[in-house]
Amino acid sequence: MRRMILGLAALAAPAGAAAQERPVLTVYTYDSFVSDYGPGPEIAARFEDRCGCDVAFTAQGDGAALLSQLRLEGPRTEADVVLGLDTNLVAEAAATGLFATSEIGEVAWDLPVPWDDPVFVPYDWGWFAFVHRAGFEAPGSLRELAESDATILIEDPRSSTPGLGLLLWVREAYGDEAGAIWEGLADNIVTVTPGWSEAYNLFLEGEADMVLSYTTSPAYHLIEEGDAGFAAARFEEGHYLQVEVAAAVEGSAELALAREFLAFLAEPAVQSVLPTTNWMYPAKVPPGGLPEGFETLIEPGETLLVPPPDVPAASEEALTTWLAALGR
Repeated sequence: MRRMILGLAALAAPAGAAAQERPVLTVYTYDSFVSDYGPGPEIAARFEDRCGCDVAFTAQGDGAALLSQLRLEGPRTEADVVLGLDTNLVAEAAATGLFATSEIGEVAWDLPVPWDDPVFVPYDWGWFAFVHRAGFEAPGSLRELAESDATILIEDPRSSTPGLGLLLWVREAYGDEAGAIWEGLADNIVTVTPGWSEAYNLFLEGEADMVLSYTTSPAYHLIEEGDAGFAAARFEEGHYLQVEVAAAVEGSAELALAREFLAFLAEPAVQSVLPTTNWMYPAKVPPGGLPEGFETLIEPGETLLVPPPDVPAASEEALTTWLAALGR
């Protein structure tokens, strides 16, 4: 449809206008990034002012669904940039052979872990956590949660990056006991949703005591709504880390522009937008620092993370354990 519209516009334009047609950068991402409250519209507008191009975001569900769609399309994909993969997906994404080096150069990232990947560019990060309403007596660990009567909403690890993160969180924290933890959690789970947005909306509607989200989620309610009535439970075994990344597609006809966009993601023009639109920590803290309200958030005693090259094997093992424990 976009190509048809551009073609009709070219026919109606004065002679020579086709040569001045603005290039279009197609960015595959996840649903919440391009929503009215997400960072996509503002980031697109700021980049368009600089590049003399048009940014076309295409939502493909959650992060894991994004990778599945890219695999399905293969070299025929229309994407120039893929934005919304994370540390748990980069090894599988790299194995597709579809991505180009970023050529972004050295950046002093503000991440809890070192970063030197030549392909995938981080743009924000956070810790997974179970969010609840103030006044609820939250468990202090995954084990306590499994032994409690608390009801929870979680996301499917086969389509959602938080869902996969939870599987690896339980695996990293409990090792061989992971199956027993999941058996204990089975009766806490109200439902398993395809993605984060569905789970969080159900939580807001009162469908469960807690929802798998991020330590930063209460900042949204505090800053955007003036509501201090939400909190993230701090678990004694630590919290699993997610770093979200973007990458340029090797076969893109706009590869130079795609790389320019990746470099733009690291600049204050983007990093200053992310904390209060994507509600995550910026990969590079802008000169103004973090927004007021972020100082109220919990900080884990320990950061858990499976090294990206080890994730495919670890996630396969964790998924098998999860499916067996939940009888799926």
